[in-house]
Amino acid sequence: MAQQEGARPSWDEYFMRIAHEVATRSTCLRRQVGAVVVLDKRILSTGYNGVPSGLPHCAEVGCLRDQLNVPSGERHELCRGLHAEMNALLQGARYGLSMQGAMLYSTHAPCSLCTKMIINTGIVRVVAAAAYPDGFAREMLEQAGVEFVQMEWKAAEEGDDAI
Repeated sequence: MAQQEGARPSWDEYFMRIAHEVATRSTCLRRQVGAVVVLDKRILSTGYNGVPSGLPHCAEVGCLRDQLNVPSGERHELCRGLHAEMNALLQGARYGLSMQGAMLYSTHAPCSLCTKMIINTGIVRVVAAAAYPDGFAREMLEQAGVEFVQMEWKAAEEGDDAI
């Protein structure tokens, strides 16, 4: 959802814009994803998808999932990288931040692995700009009472192809 000239963005739009900016740091060859964890309208942590710190990026060593033609949303264990949501949660844990009651903004809906972490971290609301092929994740969020919002997203600079 693009901001109108002179209009102030909603909090959801504001944090989603930041999530999209965070995604620009992604080192994944398949999909660039960004995530932002927010509590009381303050950013606690951010994350983007990529390999663990200190390891060679996928651009240097290739993508095993691509080589094996693994469809999106399947066989996560074959990926060298961490998802953006995982990195945002781990970043908070590394610095001792409680995320109980927080919200997570992500450029894509979380997978089932990230969803389990989101639930156990105490996140109460997830806002995503694009779908992800994992219905089980959505089902778990619902069962856990975590609010899920699929946000219509179209940034002005992304043109007609925006999500």
